[in-house]
Amino acid sequence: MLEDKIDGNEVDQWSEISGILQQKSMECSIKSKSSLRARYSYGIIFLITNLIAWFVRDYGERALPLLQHSKSCGIGGSECSHTMGVLRVSLGCFIFFLVMFLTTCFTSKLCEVRNGWHSGLWILKFVMLITVMVIPFFIPSDYIQLYGEFARVGAGVFLALQLISVIEFITWWNNYWMPDERKKQSCSLGLFMSTICYIASICGILVMYVLYASKTSCSLNIFFISWTAILLVVMMAVSLHSKVNRGLLSSGIMASYVVFLCWSAIRSEPATLKCSPQQQNSGNGGWTTVIGFLIGICAIVMATFSTGIDSQTFQFRKDKGQSEDDIPYKYGFFHLVFSLGAMYFAMLFISWNLDGLPRKWSIDVGWASTWVKIVNEWFAATIYLWKLILPAVRQTKVMDNEEPEQEMDNSTSV
Repeated sequence: MLEDKIDGNEVDQWSEISGILQQKSMECSIKSKSSLRARYSYGIIFLITNLIAWFVRDYGERALPLLQHSKSCGIGGSECSHTMGVLRVSLGCFIFFLVMFLTTCFTSKLCEVRNGWHSGLWILKFVMLITVMVIPFFIPSDYIQLYGEFARVGAGVFLALQLISVIEFITWWNNYWMPDERKKQSCSLGLFMSTICYIASICGILVMYVLYASKTSCSLNIFFISWTAILLVVMMAVSLHSKVNRGLLSSGIMASYVVFLCWSAIRSEPATLKCSPQQQNSGNGGWTTVIGFLIGICAIVMATFSTGIDSQTFQFRKDKGQSEDDIPYKYGFFHLVFSLGAMYFAMLFISWNLDGLPRKWSIDVGWASTWVKIVNEWFAATIYLWKLILPAVRQTKVMDNEEPEQEMDNSTSV
């Protein structure tokens, strides 16, 4: 009888412990899903601030008469529209995500209070967002101009993070489709994808020559396109080298990306009769301009969102495993990327020019934008080639170090 009671008590204890663990698991699952949903809410906030920046830039002087009564906005509210208006909206967005970064950067567990702040309390965060969006319109223009200089640096950092994230994704994709005895289909599909990418890259080069470099007077465009073609050949040759042996898929995807950057850079040039097949009017533009503008805004949001959730790429120490109560992504890095993204969209809306007057319904048009994209292309190719060559160089150094040790062992044995 005593043994039966003891066994019964143990069963009750185990069932109680099991119930507690199941309840805790359910709570962690709910908090994790709430955290994942929060990412999209922040993405929507970022999209709304982009649209506000566009509206203030193009129509703020006429549609927002209250700005004319602010001393910081100058006569007729001119200092709160156009370029300065974009910078003021960008500053508000930057402050919001900077505050979120400072309050969530060391969060590691779902049970922490900071996790609840990141995933909930949306009314309070909405009030905070409205406040930080309004405050910059009462800041003197000299300080806004100083923020614009700072935003150039932040936008450059954002571009570097985005490039690293893209290259890491290309590397992962290449490893996923690498030939494997257990995955015969992946080899053929990877070969097919690499062929498609190279065909698209070559066609892109030829089309750019026809559209943007058909005359010898377009020497700058000829240089841009020719150098891009050289980069494609170099990346393919290095990728196929016996000491690197990374296949054609990664270099093919990277080739497509580099060609896209070159095309985007040339498209950002101010339209001229001799080197551009299209005329960019100074007016509102047609439906193609509007659609291109909306696609550009969506591209900014998607680039910021995808880089923000890719925190594992930028970890110095990779986590060996993730427990059930760990946060699903790094909140601090996520908000830091969005704060840098606020500077980035400001530069795109004003074409990286703090003193110019942006054209309506345009994003990233001008010589400054062109050179930023071209340098971005060259930087992307350099990072990719460095990632290809580095493992081979390390392996060569290891082999060189091992040979003297073997010679010493042989001499001592003799």
